[in-house]
Amino acid sequence: MPKQSLKSERLLQVQSKGDAGRRELTPREIVGELDKYIIGQDAAKKSVAIALRNRWRRQQVTEDLREEIMPNNIILIGPTGVGKTEIARRLARLANAPFVKVEASKFTEVGYVGRDVESMIRDLVEIAVANVRSEKTAEVRDRAKALAEERVLDELIPPKAPKKVKPEIPDNGEEEEVRKETREKLRKMLQSGELDSRTVEVQVNAEVLPMMQVFGPFGSEDLGANFQDLLSNIVPKKTKSRRVQITEALKIFEQEEAQKLVDMDGVVKEALRRVENSGIVFVDEIDKIASTGGEGRGPDVSREGVQKDLLPIVEGSTVMTKHGMVKTDHILFIASGAFHTAKPSDLIPELQGRFPIRVELNSLNEDDFYKILTVPENALIKQYTALLATEGVEIGFDDAAIREIAKIATEVNEQVENIGARRLHTIMTTLLEEILFDVPDKVVEKSIRITRVMVDDRLSNIVRNRDLSKYIL
Repeated sequence: MPKQSLKSERLLQVQSKGDAGRRELTPREIVGELDKYIIGQDAAKKSVAIALRNRWRRQQVTEDLREEIMPNNIILIGPTGVGKTEIARRLARLANAPFVKVEASKFTEVGYVGRDVESMIRDLVEIAVANVRSEKTAEVRDRAKALAEERVLDELIPPKAPKKVKPEIPDNGEEEEVRKETREKLRKMLQSGELDSRTVEVQVNAEVLPMMQVFGPFGSEDLGANFQDLLSNIVPKKTKSRRVQITEALKIFEQEEAQKLVDMDGVVKEALRRVENSGIVFVDEIDKIASTGGEGRGPDVSREGVQKDLLPIVEGSTVMTKHGMVKTDHILFIASGAFHTAKPSDLIPELQGRFPIRVELNSLNEDDFYKILTVPENALIKQYTALLATEGVEIGFDDAAIREIAKIATEVNEQVENIGARRLHTIMTTLLEEILFDVPDKVVEKSIRITRVMVDDRLSNIVRNRDLSKYIL
């Protein structure tokens, strides 16, 4: 126990250092953090941990060599629901890196009419800008809150307008002193919440852009990176008056003041730096764009076209975004696919070469399901326990009941369709449906124990009837 506490304390110290600190995690520590949320798949965790550590290592080498070190992109191969997406998402959180998940099938629907492949990089930049802006806003929150408070007080006691004082009437400052005392009194009332129900008038933006319908598969983002900004600059900004409660006024003013305090040029610069050096793009369902043979006609043409469009992005190119040019040379690409009908070798050779690391993820067994239900910090049982606790109901699960749920999940996956850990969601929802429905309205026990007998009564008939399990589970 003390060993675990020391490890957690070290992680907190590392993470408190910010972006640079998170990159100092060793591969073993990265795997340890992934273990908190993902059961099994040790080979995949090891591969992504090394890839993440290599990003930090690259930053430590000399600048002339730094540009030559390319990321080792990874293909995760395995059925749905075994943790491919979760591994990539948790990795990005550990690295505090911009992360975007895209589905390769979105780039080819019926024929080649999918989204522009470069849109994944533009989406990544937007996410990075939002993340950095949020961080910078948090840094100035105290200052923004103080300025918002002053603006609310100005609404309650408008500043005294300057006026010419006649020489024969001396100003003894008594009126100004009274105003200061009143303002301080209102400040204390404002801070204590006594004025929350009062209303003030605020000016808010009322931007109305002309409606534009874009026909065809391309959105306004694909027509031009700066198109929307151009429209917003042409149409003048308008404001309108609103009368709101002081609590809402404080939020509005705080947001406005924070926007003034945050240097957006600096935000964009930092966001672009993070995208280029630590961005992660997760390309799901890459097997859907692999050619499955044939004679080069029909859907395979579209799939190969998507691969050829994807290739320069993965190889390293420059993409135009509304925030500036972005080089994709050092963005880490993690692809995944079930590869039931296709193989990684069905991808065009050039694209295969850009994903040198291939890791096969294992299907989940009964023991894995048991661990998924109990071990992770976000385990399903912990989630449902917390949900019912909001209704004042304490729910517990016998170990035998949990093992039975894991057994049923394994059986249904084998008999119907293997959807991995997602099967546990449908089983848990079906098992607890009556409790979740009745708790708010009916008088139920404040403490409920889920036993193996209850699991059998609720689920055994569904499992035995294949047609029922197909539609319900």
